[in-house]
Amino acid sequence: MKYAKHEAKAHARETMRGIWAAALNPFDESLVLDEAGLRRNIRHWIDDLEIRGLFIAGKQGEFWSMSLEERKRNMTVAVEECGDKAGTIMSISDQNVDTVLDLGLHAQECGADYVVVHAPMLSFCHDRDEVLYNYYKYLCDRLDIGIAMWSHPDSGYLMEPETCARIAELPNIMAIKYSVPREMYARLTKLVGDKILVSTSREDDWLDNIEELGWQLYLCSSPPYQLQTRNDRRMHEYTELAFAGRFDQARRVRDSLDPVRQAISTTKPGGKPTAHGKYWQELLGQVGGRVRHPMLELTDAEKAATKAAFEGCGLKI
Repeated sequence: MKYAKHEAKAHARETMRGIWAAALNPFDESLVLDEAGLRRNIRHWIDDLEIRGLFIAGKQGEFWSMSLEERKRNMTVAVEECGDKAGTIMSISDQNVDTVLDLGLHAQECGADYVVVHAPMLSFCHDRDEVLYNYYKYLCDRLDIGIAMWSHPDSGYLMEPETCARIAELPNIMAIKYSVPREMYARLTKLVGDKILVSTSREDDWLDNIEELGWQLYLCSSPPYQLQTRNDRRMHEYTELAFAGRFDQARRVRDSLDPVRQAISTTKPGGKPTAHGKYWQELLGQVGGRVRHPMLELTDAEKAATKAAFEGCGLKI
């Protein structure tokens, strides 16, 4: 590791800045992880799009469909390809805490920068504050690597800002991916924004969060490599303009991407987000690949509609 456990917060504030992306995992026709395709994507994301860091083996990566060894291999490949050019944060989320710890130890050993752990499903539990605090403390006591919290509706509840603020006091809690309404993450930013990095996955709000909440980190989803190409890096451009305080220019650039956002949102079937994202990658010249069960593939008609929208959205290929 590049830092001591008690340095996790300071190290994250120094190194986690700008755009980080959540990686989709390409699976080949036999549904095997396409390592060569993943490596090719990572090189494009880092070298051509200047993405600063990657979120590996998360929901976008279909972690729930992967074996323990596949998840570990996924992490190792990403660390190898990112090298010193980009950071890595590994999702070690699982309902089984022993699996979480096993993955966390592997992340430390393979050279990952950070890990992220989503809030567990808590059946029949309505008073969650003490449960969640002890869950994250258990992990912090046993891992040295910096740990980011992750709260999203898939857990069946949202972590309250006050609960997150309490957990943020643990020594190696250094960030949160907070997939919640803006009022909640704005409140958490006021509570502990000076201690941990607060972020959310909505690209639409990224510029406003830089300007109004003082955020430095987009953590993260797939828009950084779905809204951009080697010849059209408008998300990167508006981010840098915002960091320079040139917000009017940044807004113009951000808003110019609305046709691309609309092309994606209007063609994405409600039950097939992962397959749609991978097909959009293929249209961009990236490696998309298949999805694993229980996710569904796009039909030919859905692909045709997506391709037509892609060709008319104005991205420069």
